[in-house]
Amino acid sequence: MNILVVFCLITGLIFFAGGAVGIIRMPDFYSRLHPAGKLDTLGILAMVAGLIFYTLHHFSLETIIMSLKMLLIVFFVFLSSPTATHSIVDAGMRAGLRHWKKKDRR
Repeated sequence: MNILVVFCLITGLIFFAGGAVGIIRMPDFYSRLHPAGKLDTLGILAMVAGLIFYTLHHFSLETIIMSLKMLLIVFFVFLSSPTATHSIVDAGMRAGLRHWKKKDRR
């Protein structure tokens, strides 16, 4: 069980680190939102899954209720993250932010 917990936590850490690198490396506002969304949803899913497995190691009614609460957190993040990303893109479009274009090297 501990191996599964460690695997989930390390997977979540990899998603968080990869998303952070993606945010830094992307050239403009719109393309930075893609790794931010993946970082948010997949990283939290993996981390909370590891916490759920760790909590269920000692099986009781309290741990089941706590695990259900953690699943609700993941559910609400999965609902709110795409909505927030769409709202941010919409605000950027309304503000007149242009997409990044590669410059010609001549």
